[in-house]
Amino acid sequence: MPEIEIAPSTTALVIQDLQNDVVSEGGAFAGTGSYDHATSQNVVANAARLAERARIAGIPVIHVWYIVEEGARGLKLNAPLYRGIKDNGAVVRGSWGAAPAPGLEPQDGDYVVEKSRMNGFYGTRLDTLLRAHGTETLVITGAWTNMSIEHTARHAADAGYRAVVVSDATSTMNADWQRASLEYALTNVAEIATVDDLLDAIPE
Repeated sequence: MPEIEIAPSTTALVIQDLQNDVVSEGGAFAGTGSYDHATSQNVVANAARLAERARIAGIPVIHVWYIVEEGARGLKLNAPLYRGIKDNGAVVRGSWGAAPAPGLEPQDGDYVVEKSRMNGFYGTRLDTLLRAHGTETLVITGAWTNMSIEHTARHAADAGYRAVVVSDATSTMNADWQRASLEYALTNVAEIATVDDLLDAIPE
């Protein structure tokens, strides 16, 4: 794999859906394997390492959270994922489940974007923030790789951004789904890099 190049002045980091219900023990979706896979990927700690370096380098850190109202009021239930959110009472505003996984709390200068679809761009201010910062490269971390990460990366590519998906700062339900996304579905949409690749590329 060729060495990745990152220009901090035109790069932004997204940390998407790394919330308790999605990746933490006891979360609403832990039984799907999401907690186990997030743990095996060390996804929370890896995303936190990358965010720390990004802040030092002046790279905007944008937390994208899936948030719904109590009872999933206002959430259109047109796909299995959305019905699962309602059925499991997941990511309800103000709840433990909707909060970021410990270690990924927003820091001064970070941004928080709320969404209610898989795609981090759809119906949110993400694109506006990125354009305000002159972003060309979007580094994407979070969960789940074969759902929200893919949707956001595809939109980023269509919107003219260079998408970089971080292989060990993303997770899903199991290793098979992870490989399917990183080695097949995303191959013509995004560059794939590790946390260490990016830490080497971003100046301290």
